[in-house]
Amino acid sequence: MGQFEIRDNFYLDNEPFQIISGAIHYFRIVPEYWKDRLEKLKAMGCNTVETYIPWNMHEPEKGEFHFEGIRDIKKFVKTAEELGLYVILRPSPYICAEWEFGGLPAWLLRENDMRLRVSGGSFLRHVEEYYHILMPIITPLQITEGGPVILMQIENEYGYYANDKAYMEEIKDLMLKEGVKVPLVTSDGPFSENLNGGVVEGILPTGNFGSRTEERFEALKEYTGGGPLMCTEFWVGWFDHWGNGGHIVRDPEESAKDLDKMLELGHVNIYMFVGGTNFGFMNGSNYYDELTPDVTSYDYDALLTEDGQITEKYRRYQQTISKYRVIPEVKLSTKIERKAYGTLAVQDKVSLFSVLDDLSIPVFSRCPEYMEKLGQNYGYILYHSTLSTEENIEKIRLWGANDRANILVDQKLVATLYDKELLEERDVSLTFKRGAALDILVENMGRVNFGPGMEQQRKGIGQCVQINGHMHNNWEQYTLPLDNIDQIDFTKGYAEGIPAFYRFTFSAEETGDTFLDFAGWGKGIAFINGFNLGRFWEIGPQKRLYIPAPLIRKGENEIVIFETDGIVQNVIVLANEPDVG
Repeated sequence: MGQFEIRDNFYLDNEPFQIISGAIHYFRIVPEYWKDRLEKLKAMGCNTVETYIPWNMHEPEKGEFHFEGIRDIKKFVKTAEELGLYVILRPSPYICAEWEFGGLPAWLLRENDMRLRVSGGSFLRHVEEYYHILMPIITPLQITEGGPVILMQIENEYGYYANDKAYMEEIKDLMLKEGVKVPLVTSDGPFSENLNGGVVEGILPTGNFGSRTEERFEALKEYTGGGPLMCTEFWVGWFDHWGNGGHIVRDPEESAKDLDKMLELGHVNIYMFVGGTNFGFMNGSNYYDELTPDVTSYDYDALLTEDGQITEKYRRYQQTISKYRVIPEVKLSTKIERKAYGTLAVQDKVSLFSVLDDLSIPVFSRCPEYMEKLGQNYGYILYHSTLSTEENIEKIRLWGANDRANILVDQKLVATLYDKELLEERDVSLTFKRGAALDILVENMGRVNFGPGMEQQRKGIGQCVQINGHMHNNWEQYTLPLDNIDQIDFTKGYAEGIPAFYRFTFSAEETGDTFLDFAGWGKGIAFINGFNLGRFWEIGPQKRLYIPAPLIRKGENEIVIFETDGIVQNVIVLANEPDVG
């Protein structure tokens, strides 16, 4: 058993302890590579690893809990312990992290009166029920129980969001009631406005920032009561969103100087040591003046690349850390290499409309409904109706809609609306015979993960479809989370220019990390052997999707692409280099 305390400094078994930590999100890295990333963290000189715990990964449906595979938080912590690393856990219900809905489960939005991250209402009841399952898994890993966990966080950047002190106290009390014994911290922006809203009496406040260390620590000092100064998120890079013009990078030399000052004055958690990947539909979004969904790669210009390669920034950080502690010798135990599997030709293809009934059972309603109300969390939803009273569409408008919609008449694409365009009247000028089919395919681009906009994140169409000034009724609604693509029958019909599935195969004598180049393709998602790799979009900046070797089988492999805009090629390429734009 051990002891970790916060006094004028951090103390481990009564000896001063400098936290030199790096962030690794277990849920963004295939489990087969956890040890490799942790070994490289230790080899850089870090003595601690930090991770968020995303509620929506562990309770994807109310009362349905998962802690296996990529969600095995206990195994991740134990792996760190085996390497002699300490662990900081951040099990707050909200994590931000550029992760879908900031880590909150989408099923919360099925409640019409749901208010997030405040006391009162049902939010805290759901948190309590989640903690009652989570905490017995992680509390035995605390240093007080002989494990490596030395700190936990109450909430994340709460001062940026609100100032409900009662809520913060209740989260703290829930954690203590469920057996948390290690010291607790909060983390906020290093400004009085944020700290005033986010601090909790008796809990050490820490800061999140990426530069101007002395100034930030000076501001933080007013709130620590003589306690240690810590940057819980030292931002070493930044994240990309679709259409931002290019991969965001930070100068390694300037970044290393900021780290040096931080270690001179206090403690650090490097965010991110390795970013990893927003597999599946789990990327987050921001919304200020417009919707900006994050790309699939969470490379973050971190110290390791998305696929775990050592960077120049890593080497600079290692040199800096060597001024403060002896760098241990670490032998890397996992063989990792990049491979190119070459050009793959389309083997089979089938239109979405041909397999719709294989993938989803339609739900009828007079007015369209949000995907959450229909029990769906992620992916796409298709609204189908018959234009039985119309003979033309001059104008169309989607009310209460998020995020991107392809509108098709008689299975021909007539308009694509995105973000604010969904709420504006669109001129179409289309004529057809009465009885034509109207289909609207709506994509959830990833829920906003920061700020008040989180409470407006119901996806699909929640109010009405207005055609030529009147509301159009009677809809069949097909939920398409695409977690059942093994049901696709590629022998059915195909037509160009509309949403469709494309199948590729390749044989692997040896497995290696590879990168799916989607040049010439429009927009959609990709699967390998049934695993959802994430989104692609021709607007960039990301140009290739990372495929870790553990997802590739020796022998035959299958890639399936779902493309929504009818922009396709006859081939894809599996290359041995990333292209992050």
